Amino acid sequence: MNPEPPEERDGTPVGRRVFLGTLGLGALGVLAAPTLQRALEGIAGKDPTGLTGLLPNGGGFRYYSVAASVPDKNATDYRLSVGGLVDRPRAYTLAELRALPQTRLVKDVQCVTGWRVPGTPFDGVRLADILDAAGVRRGAKAIRFTCFDGTYTESLTLDQARRPDVLVALRMQNKDIGHDHGGPVRLYVAPMYFYKSAKWLSGITVTDRVEPGYWENLGYDVDAWVGRSNGRTDEPTS
Repeated sequence: MNPEPPEERDGTPVGRRVFLGTLGLGALGVLAAPTLQRALEGIAGKDPTGLTGLLPNGGGFRYYSVAASVPDKNATDYRLSVGGLVDRPRAYTLAELRALPQTRLVKDVQCVTGWRVPGTPFDGVRLADILDAAGVRRGAKAIRFTCFDGTYTESLTLDQARRPDVLVALRMQNKDIGHDHGGPVRLYVAPMYFYKSAKWLSGITVTDRVEPGYWENLGYDVDAWVGRSNGRTDEPTS
């Protein structure tokens, strides 16, 4: 999703050059009436090119996809597995994640392509708390994230993953995270470009080295600090 190519929505993959080269389409959304905007939201999930995702959507977010389709998950069938170099691997249900201490962050969301959604609230469990509960083993250096779209992956170093502004997020903009935004659970890495905040999160694997994620294997920076990667000069998120 889930960098991002900011957010992803059902459709065919959009490569980086096409993605960056078509950003001018975003200006069309500024002129669209609310009725047209709703229509665009409705067809984006059926667009085989994925280019409708380049238009502004509700709340200022835009959507892109790297998978042909993404299944819906809910409280009944959602599981988040935690494994790899840990002493206590386990799988969390949605109810178990909701029962853990929650942290709220209100930060700007910055896409590497230039759009920003200021003051966006996210609520969830600190990734550091989940790692502590699992018991990270000596020799661990990184985290690999997998998603139930079956395609998207991401990575962080262990030090990055332990930052207090990195969440396993359950709520966004004061409501449960819906499917289009990567719900019911997504990663939120506040100080990095939004492609690091993997949607439809299903797996957290502690590893002995950084394994580049989906977009990083296609040329994006592995360390995606806002304002210091991918040749951009955006102001750091605040």
